[in-house]
Amino acid sequence: RMVAFGQLVVGPPGSGKSTFCSGMKQFLTSLGRKVIVVNLDPANENLPYKCEVDISELITQEDVMENLKLGPNGSLVYCMEFLEKNLEWLHAQLEKFGGHYVLFDCPGQVELFTHHNSVRSIVTQLQKWSMKLVAVHLVDSHYCSDPGKFISVLLTSLSTMVQLELPHINVLSKVDLMEQYGKLAYDLDYYTEVMDLSYLLEHLSDSTFFQKYKKLNEALIGLVEDYSLVTFLPLCIDDKVTMFEVVKAVDKAGGYVYGQGESLSQPEMMSCAVGAEFDFFKHATVKEKYFNK
Repeated sequence: RMVAFGQLVVGPPGSGKSTFCSGMKQFLTSLGRKVIVVNLDPANENLPYKCEVDISELITQEDVMENLKLGPNGSLVYCMEFLEKNLEWLHAQLEKFGGHYVLFDCPGQVELFTHHNSVRSIVTQLQKWSMKLVAVHLVDSHYCSDPGKFISVLLTSLSTMVQLELPHINVLSKVDLMEQYGKLAYDLDYYTEVMDLSYLLEHLSDSTFFQKYKKLNEALIGLVEDYSLVTFLPLCIDDKVTMFEVVKAVDKAGGYVYGQGESLSQPEMMSCAVGAEFDFFKHATVKEKYFNK
């Protein structure tokens, strides 16, 4: 059986998953890859890309809500459980696209990736079908402007990494809009590299509400730092430089071997495989373009 490579694109609602899949498909196609997008969100009706495989052909959230009288969250969970029990349908659809790079556009319900088991079971079956997947976890970058929300994002990212058990890349999406929600307390590198989080506690202590939960916040920060797994890559979907950085990270994590159609020189391929770059220049272009000096 031929090995297939792909990305499992996850993240909270509004983080830009469908836009990411659309942009990533265009970008990878320009590199010479044959790419398909699989929509696994039964509530996603307005897709910004051509969808080769769509879960709505199997089940839709609207039908579940109408027939089973479930709410939005319960119906999404039901749809994922239904897909888990009908994986032969997904297998038959994917078989039509042998040799393609696959982007899975997932639902935005966080609990599906932090502690519910259906998506994990689906991923396990995809791996049995010789698919090498990398989880790409998108987070809206405006959460960086609020220390409390940023800590929540770190916990969500960590929970998703532990639950899915896949090679994992965390991405701060919409980085071009980052400072529209307020100036960051620290430099961009502080948030992407998840440096000493104790500094965030100083900003949380300004609030009477957070003072009450100071010990809890210290424990949560300690948990994230003890695992030392969470870092982020900044992304603006219209910026080819940040897109290429994400592609390099995903290819390195998933062990992708370049196809003959990709127009990359040998030094570029080596750089992508090894991830060779100086830390000082890592996000210099992003900061220069999108952040006030």
